[in-house]
Amino acid sequence: MTSEPIPIDTLRTTLRSGCVIPAHPLALTAERTLDERRQRALTRYYLDAGAGGVAVGVHSTQFEIREPQHGLLRPVLSLASEVVREHEKQSGRRALSIAGVCGQTKQAIEEARLARELGYDAILLSLAAMPDASNNDLLAHSRMLAEELPVVGFYLQPAAGGRLLDFDFWAEFMTIPSVVAVKIAPFNRYQTFDVVRALAVSGRAGEIALYTGNDDNIVLDLLTPIKISHANRNDDAIQFVGGLLGHWAVWTRRAVELLQETSAVVANGGDIPVELMTRAIQITDSNAVFFDAANGFAGCIPGIHEVLRRQGLLEGTWCLNPKETLSPGQSEEIDRVYLAYPHLNDDEFVASHLDEWLR
Repeated sequence: MTSEPIPIDTLRTTLRSGCVIPAHPLALTAERTLDERRQRALTRYYLDAGAGGVAVGVHSTQFEIREPQHGLLRPVLSLASEVVREHEKQSGRRALSIAGVCGQTKQAIEEARLARELGYDAILLSLAAMPDASNNDLLAHSRMLAEELPVVGFYLQPAAGGRLLDFDFWAEFMTIPSVVAVKIAPFNRYQTFDVVRALAVSGRAGEIALYTGNDDNIVLDLLTPIKISHANRNDDAIQFVGGLLGHWAVWTRRAVELLQETSAVVANGGDIPVELMTRAIQITDSNAVFFDAANGFAGCIPGIHEVLRRQGLLEGTWCLNPKETLSPGQSEEIDRVYLAYPHLNDDEFVASHLDEWLR
């Protein structure tokens, strides 16, 4: 069951309005085969929690789904697309479907065309597979992909396999007509500002939405108006309007409430509540545990799986790569943040819907 992508103007409006977009995990059986029932349940969870869309085929979905011995890219993309359309039919609300696209140009174009065939609205374009390419080569690659589907740019932190992308790259990238958003996730204030400044200089701040992927700074990204004067102009503040996050693949109901709260603070132009600033640090602490920052993010995917397992959404923490497991002490750290910040989890919400999602 597929449908046409939504019109690009509608896509821009939806993204600019601000969304919670979880980076979708992969549900596996103990034999490391696709667990279709739980894969569907995850998508239902995100949409019923109020997410504005899902990003599938991204880092949290495990890049190994593309390997021939697994052959899971099409099945996984198809399952999410089907559930998104099912949800739209039942609720009348159209959620966005965004497909992760990576690899060299030939592979990336094939993946983008598959996403278009399956009715995806946009692609999240990773450039991690081109670590030595020049800006000109990266931009030529990006322009070719932008001919297939609207593009969400992606600044992935080097620690998770990304590469440095300088201001000059982003300034030119912003001129590509079908760029609709950028996920900024370098976990670095200087590199984050390169992207924001490039958007300001481009004059397209009213068209291109900024989404935080900075798991160490989620709340402050969402709260901070960024004012940049340039070319003798003093334009309106640029604002992160949402997040496309692996962190939001867990405790998603609370993420939706958080975005509503931060958006209201920004819209009202008022002071930021002290409690919200305190919660910002608590969220960062929780994310550090889930993503295993203490061990260079080695356990980032199993950490997300462990939270979902505890909630009953996943059966186990298995990854396609059997060496990808929880780090020593990571489970105990998850225990710690559960006890320290009980107001951050959405276990009660999940429990009340679990049977329905696992149908």
